[in-house]
Formats: sequence, structure tokens, C-alpha cells
Amino acid sequence: MSTDSGSSQHRCWLVTGGCGFIGSHFIRDSLAADADLQIVNLDLRTYAACPLTLADLDPARLQQVAGDINDADLVAQLMAQHRPQALIHFAAESHVDRSIDAPQVFIHTNVNGTAQLLEQTLRYWSRLSASDQQQFRMLHVSTDEVYGSLGASGRFSEASPYRPNSPYAASKAAADHLVRAWHHTYRLPVIISNCSNNYGSHQYPEKLIPLMTLKAFAGEPLPVYGAGTQVRDWLHVSDHVRALQTMLAAGQAGRVYNVGGDNEQRNIDIVEMICDLVDELTPQAGSRRQLIRHVSDRPGHDQRYAVDASRLRDELGWRPQIDFAQGLRATVQWYRQHADWVAAAQAAYQGQRLGQARAFGHAASNSATASTAQALPR
Repeated sequence: MSTDSGSSQHRCWLVTGGCGFIGSHFIRDSLAADADLQIVNLDLRTYAACPLTLADLDPARLQQVAGDINDADLVAQLMAQHRPQALIHFAAESHVDRSIDAPQVFIHTNVNGTAQLLEQTLRYWSRLSASDQQQFRMLHVSTDEVYGSLGASGRFSEASPYRPNSPYAASKAAADHLVRAWHHTYRLPVIISNCSNNYGSHQYPEKLIPLMTLKAFAGEPLPVYGAGTQVRDWLHVSDHVRALQTMLAAGQAGRVYNVGGDNEQRNIDIVEMICDLVDELTPQAGSRRQLIRHVSDRPGHDQRYAVDASRLRDELGWRPQIDFAQGLRATVQWYRQHADWVAAAQAAYQGQRLGQARAFGHAASNSATASTAQALPR
């Protein structure tokens, strides 16, 4: 891999957490779009990182580094060696239910890890030439959950106050504030993106769409929290990747951009759509909708998220392009056709319910629904 920041032929980006769902799509799409781009991916390779996801990419263009963003020496070494023109920060613990069970893990990675990354990035950036400083960007990828929960109307904008309700959301909100502070205090050229619920291929099976898809194909109960009336704005991961690439190319340093699919759906409706698609792809006697089970709700479950992405549209010209019905169909088909990836991902997680221990005590595991129930994401 070229390490010459002055090369006219090659550019380098440092990505954190690129073995995860969104990060892996970003790496794959970015390398395909730019033949002169090389990427260094720093990833801790926790349970949600599947080695198969990026295994087919050219190692001459993608260097994989196993390590922790909290390792200041490692981050500094990678920056000094590869001299990246951009840092794209995906690395995070991201599942709300796991944050209920183990909030300190989320604080360690999402808050402390981001703080360490900011420190090393600032040191690296401060040593660049004036022209290289102007070109450099740190893109911090965050979530709409930092804004809290909406009522029946309205959408989150970049001016919405932060009101996180889960340990996960609070850890991401803290990280956002740190990134913003490093820009305003030290002038580090950062961009913050806050996205709505993503879906697509290669998503870890603890999240709503892959979990319900795989359970429906297996003929297992489909646990839905409460009445399933919680509303989320769904965004195809490829549309999200295009938004991030647009921000890197034309986004303003210090700016926050919300990324939404303009596609609100109730959780129960998503589950029923998945049931119907699975019925169509693998017909059987009776509808998979019969597998739906309503279970006790998640502690502190936010009722509705909706994102106003007009700044990204008006300033940078981005719009979502993938129709939800078509995107969901393609996603369900992908999980059906990639049993090898599913088997590797499910080695560390078999669909058990998470996120109850602190709220209800360990006795909750004895309930009739606990063995099959799984939190709906976000």
C-alpha cells in the first residue's frame, strides 16, 4: 500500500470498524468507485464482525488491522505510516439491548474510544502541511437515537436537542459532543452524520430485519415487542454509503448532516412484510404471520424516530434512491442465498433475547417468552 500522501495516483483513508455492517458496505462501495483509493481498516473484530464480509477484496487495496481504537499507540502508528487523507469512524457498540445488559462496554468503546481517536487524529492533523490540513476530514458516523423519541408528528433535524434514552444512545450522544468540541476548540475538520435505521445485506442477525428473516425461514417464533407499533425511518445501507461519500467529497467541516430514508414503518408491519416475502420464496401450508408472538416490551423503548434529511438534500444534492419494498425483498433473498455467511455470523449469537437483566432481574429468563424473544433494534 502506498504511504505517500503527496502521491498523485493513490489516496488512503483510515476506517475504524469496517468489518461491521455499514462499515463493510462503505469499504466495498468506495473501493469499487475509486480505483486509486486504498483503505486501512482498523477493527477490534468483536462478535458482530464476520471475516467473510470483506474476504474477497484485494489486500493490496484493503489492509486489515486487528486492534482497538482505545490503543493510542496503534492509532498513531497507522496514521504516521499510511498518512490518510480522511478518517471514517464507524467503530462502535451498536445494539440497544446489549447496552442495557452491559453499558460500561458501550462507554469504553463509544465514548472513551472516540476520545482517544480524536486525540491521535488531532496530533496527526496538526503536523500536516496547511494544504493537507484543508483537505483532511474526520467523518464521525452516528445515529438518530441521540435525539430521543418523537411523538406522532415531527421529524428530527440537525437543530433537535439531544435527549438519549438508552445507554447506547447516551454513549453515542457523548461521542458526538466530543467530536463537536474537538472541532470548535482545536479546529479539527470533522463532520458528524446522524442516520436512521439501516437495512440490507450482511447485517448482524441480532437486528430486526435479519433476525425476523432468519427465524421466519426456520419456522421459529417471531417475537415482537409490545404491540409492535414503534415507528422507525428505514434507510438502505447503500443509500447511507452514498450519503457518507457525498459528505466526504463536498461536506463542510464542522457540519452535522442527518441521513434518513423518508420511509417510516411500524415494526409490526415490517415483520408482516418479511413473513409474506418468506411465504412467497418458500411456500408452505399456512402463513408465517402465524409465528408472530407479542412479548414484553424493551425497557425504555423509544416510540418513534423520523429524520429530516433536507440539509443533506439541499446543500449536497443527496437523496435516497432505493425503494423500500424492493430493498427489503432483495435483503430477504440475500439471507436465503448466503447460508455460509449466516452460519458464521450465528456462531456467536443464536437469537436469544437480550436487554432484560438490569430492568427485570435474572428471573426474567424464566418467562415463557424469554427463550425466543429478541429486542427490536433502535
